[in-house]
Amino acid sequence: MTMWVFGYGSLLWDPGFDVARSAVATLEGYARSFCMRSIHHRGTETDPGLVLALDRVAGAACQGLALAVAAGQEAQTLQYLRERELISSAYLEKHLDVTLSCGDTVRAVTYVIDPGHVQYCGGLTLENQARIIARARGGRGANTEYLFNTTDHLTGIGLSDPDLDWLAARVRALMA
Repeated sequence: MTMWVFGYGSLLWDPGFDVARSAVATLEGYARSFCMRSIHHRGTETDPGLVLALDRVAGAACQGLALAVAAGQEAQTLQYLRERELISSAYLEKHLDVTLSCGDTVRAVTYVIDPGHVQYCGGLTLENQARIIARARGGRGANTEYLFNTTDHLTGIGLSDPDLDWLAARVRALMA
């Protein structure tokens, strides 16, 4: 049976594992947002950045990519994802149904935010998010790189996220 992973942020452009195929997919009941303080990858404990997470929101839907893991790579992919995504326990690993663009439904490993975690920061205004992203830097680089790579990749696969598009434009203006 194929192992699927739902990508909505950096997994879109940097999965870090062998992807056998990918398909545009929708996850119901969650919204993509910069609602997690990044203290490792895109910020530090003293100057946190922001990374995307899936926040549970009734009636919401998030479009991203369902990534099929290459056959025989399931165990090492899951280990890799856990080391990468569960670094601070702010994400919860869930197996959720996503609907592929062809109409099929698959169960995918999905990382969603724990709203009770200290790194959760849902409710920040877009302007506050832009100001944090424009300055933050962590172990994997500038927070701006994370935002721009994600928005560019979403555009490249024909998807749009109005909040991310606004943030990208605003962050570019702040950096000018």
